Amino acid sequence: MLFPVTVIDQLDEAQLRKWHDFYGVNADRPRYEEEGIWRRTQQEETASNSGWTGESDARRRIVHYWHQYGLVDTTAAPSLAMQQMYLYHSVAAPQAEIDVAWDQNHAMLVEGGWKQVGPGRFELGDLRVHMVRVEEHPEDLRAGRRLPEDYEVIDTTFTSVNTFPPRAIRRRPWEVLAHGVRVKDTPGQPIYADDLAQLTDFLPFQVEVGCGVSYEAGIPPLHRLHEIYHVNEIEDEQLRKGFTFVLAPGRDPLLAEMFLNTEDKVVELSDMYRASFNAEVTPALHALKRMQEAGALVAPFITNNFDALGARAGFEEEFMRRYDQRIPPVTFHPDAKALVVVGLHADRRWVAKRARAAGLKVFHVDPEGFPRPDGSWFAYPLEAPQTGDVVVRQTAADAIGDLERLLNLDTDNG
Repeated sequence: MLFPVTVIDQLDEAQLRKWHDFYGVNADRPRYEEEGIWRRTQQEETASNSGWTGESDARRRIVHYWHQYGLVDTTAAPSLAMQQMYLYHSVAAPQAEIDVAWDQNHAMLVEGGWKQVGPGRFELGDLRVHMVRVEEHPEDLRAGRRLPEDYEVIDTTFTSVNTFPPRAIRRRPWEVLAHGVRVKDTPGQPIYADDLAQLTDFLPFQVEVGCGVSYEAGIPPLHRLHEIYHVNEIEDEQLRKGFTFVLAPGRDPLLAEMFLNTEDKVVELSDMYRASFNAEVTPALHALKRMQEAGALVAPFITNNFDALGARAGFEEEFMRRYDQRIPPVTFHPDAKALVVVGLHADRRWVAKRARAAGLKVFHVDPEGFPRPDGSWFAYPLEAPQTGDVVVRQTAADAIGDLERLLNLDTDNG
């Protein structure tokens, strides 16, 4: 297992400009970093997904990754590569289950060809793994959390050679854990409309985009990351309906792939970054930019996406997907009269709440579902549009295209 790991070989001139302008160290924010955190806990509030039945059920699984990308010289053109990899996995479970998992992990390390270089430390080429087992986790002691008496914890940390994440990065999943379980909002009674015609009475507007815009650009939805890092287990794979948390420590699917199929798995870890870099700006984003140039839309462009498509369309991005603040700050233009939320469900609903508090009218653009593999429709309602909001059940492409025509800005040049 050698690092750096090539993501895209031999970039052409356009790709090199894209990297330097939007992803490299000269960009407006560090898009050369990719990070994700999931914490899955077994407790009463998560019973339907975690199998919680009582106080003795307190299993927990935390997955945190933080990777860095950059250019690597080759004999021809530079390549885009994963230069540093950090993957942290922590699981808490009853001691009997930890006993089995501990033995299984060591057996997989041997089978995968890892070389032991110290207590709990193993190497495979340029990749290191440190595995430790404790009765009480230091972060639980720090936070005053107590697991049941018979519980233990296994921490497994993968790092590429010369990768040393700052302490603030390493502690981030525990800070997220301290926030507690996300509580779902209660929906109000929004108005459902066929298009965004009502928005023409609330100009200029601001926009907040979620993964719907990225999906239209060919970037996989975020559940692809859930698959890569084995966060949930789908109950009906064909229909993608229902899920349970991956909590059992034995033969953990993520660890099994990292131990036994290391090179292929590390390449897979860069799938979303590769897709984001390769994606092209969509017609809907170009249309929004023309609306800004015409004065119908005002900055900043509020985004939850790490793909840089908004910046590449020419917008000043205000990035919401952050872990250092539970409710990130958001800037509303003093002239804005509405917020249009495009393709965004539950996880960043705080922006809409702040918009309402600031007196802005909130519009939601979301088809509220997607087609199943068998051609039927899977309903995926918005979590909490409120009374007074307007919901348009369309894709971003259709709703934004229709709005441009309503504003008489359609130039037919996409």
